[in-house]
Amino acid sequence: MPAGSEPSPPELPVTWRPLGPRVVGIAVGAGLLVICVFSWFTFDEETQEKFNAFQLGTLFALGLMGFTGLHALTRSRVEAHRDRLVVVNGYRRREYAWAQVVAVRLPPGAPWVTLDLADGETAPAMGIQGSDGARAQQAARDLRGWVARLSEPG
Repeated sequence: MPAGSEPSPPELPVTWRPLGPRVVGIAVGAGLLVICVFSWFTFDEETQEKFNAFQLGTLFALGLMGFTGLHALTRSRVEAHRDRLVVVNGYRRREYAWAQVVAVRLPPGAPWVTLDLADGETAPAMGIQGSDGARAQQAARDLRGWVARLSEPG
């Protein structure tokens, strides 16, 4: 395919979010909540009374930790702005100037996009997940297009 025939990437700013992990995170979180609430109300009164405040607090803390982990997975994203690329992986946010990004890779079987950086390092971009199939491949192509356009000097 000639270089001039490739479609142009979407207008900036654009945000890519993984579909599969978001659906799974919401389903698992809702399922966990329903199971825990249902289980508590199926206990007889004698069993419920055996739980002390510390035990209830521990159960609540474990549930909160689970939801925190699920939230970290569902908030991953890649944002392309005119002046920078923002990558959010869980609770870590990184910003890169376009000139810092050399290549965008999503080989077959890879879990997510990997950014090759100008300093020789690589950085994961979990906002574009390989498990999303064609949607992920298109997002990687779009991001490659923006890297090619915006990382050039001048």
